[in-house]
Amino acid sequence: MATITLRGIDDETREKLKKYARQEGISLNAFLLRLIKESIGTENKKRTKKYHDLDHLAGTWSEKDLKDFNEAIKDFEKIDSEIW
Repeated sequence: MATITLRGIDDETREKLKKYARQEGISLNAFLLRLIKESIGTENKKRTKKYHDLDHLAGTWSEKDLKDFNEAIKDFEKIDSEIW
């Protein structure tokens, strides 16, 4: 296996690369190798993007919140017999 040195990476790019590698739970080197292989077509993308935008809401609904939500969406449970 060969070793390649990449020069000229600015601080912002370096930090973003490190951040994405941490999120994937792999080393920066492994992350960069995967990016290169995927971009040149020698490896297919094997992952799906994970989102954590709503994690802070998990388990926060009260029984009243659930009841209110179900009440608000009850019209979506009706089937319009004229079109079905």
